[in-house]
Amino acid sequence: MGDFEGLTAVVTGGASGIGAAVASKLSESGANVAVLDLAVSENHEVISVLADVSDDTSVCAAVDAVIKRFGRIDIVVNNAGIGAQGNVGSNTDDEWHKVFDINVLGMVRVSRACLPYLRESPAAAIVNTSSVVATAGLPQRALYSASKGAVLSLTRAMAADHLHEGIRVNCVNPGTADTPWIGRLLAAAENPTAERAALEARQPHGRLVTPDEVADAIAYLASPRSGSTTGFDLAVDGGMQALRLRQSH
Repeated sequence: MGDFEGLTAVVTGGASGIGAAVASKLSESGANVAVLDLAVSENHEVISVLADVSDDTSVCAAVDAVIKRFGRIDIVVNNAGIGAQGNVGSNTDDEWHKVFDINVLGMVRVSRACLPYLRESPAAAIVNTSSVVATAGLPQRALYSASKGAVLSLTRAMAADHLHEGIRVNCVNPGTADTPWIGRLLAAAENPTAERAALEARQPHGRLVTPDEVADAIAYLASPRSGSTTGFDLAVDGGMQALRLRQSH
């Protein structure tokens, strides 16, 4: 038995990285978990539903499949997203449209499709994956920061809109996490070892955030025991957002 016994959770981008850790955490805590992703989850304790969050028809079909399987949706974890590098002059209009279409409108599409079922749930919760870049300016992340800043603002607006319907909406702001995307960035760097060391040093606690740490934060926000928490952004960043430490000499 766990916090999520008898509840059904939808996790987008749940086939790898943070999403996979979230899917495992919720499943281990008793939830029926449906992973919506372009790839099939390797976790046999969850069900995989192929879905493209940039396509509304695909999202609606995926949500219908979840309802046919479980009959309810109580928790939505909007985690699917893509990264981007560069300053404001680095990315084309098409790249801006693509990132916002997935990182922001993807959350809109999934939440919109799930709303009718969340309204019927006694423990409805939406948790969005934002980022530390929504609250701290980092170099060469203009497009990605703009999209995650929009996620943070969207989270607060949704929390206000749906509070009276019994639906809580929160988000997590991870720091640089040890995910496949970061792995690809490091592999493409001229000196992967030095680049990893720089990313670790950028976070006050001196290491990358683990997917499991983010998953634990998402589970806390999604839990029925967090019934008085809504409209909140929870940093999981080793102090990156809030701390200003003196450098040792």
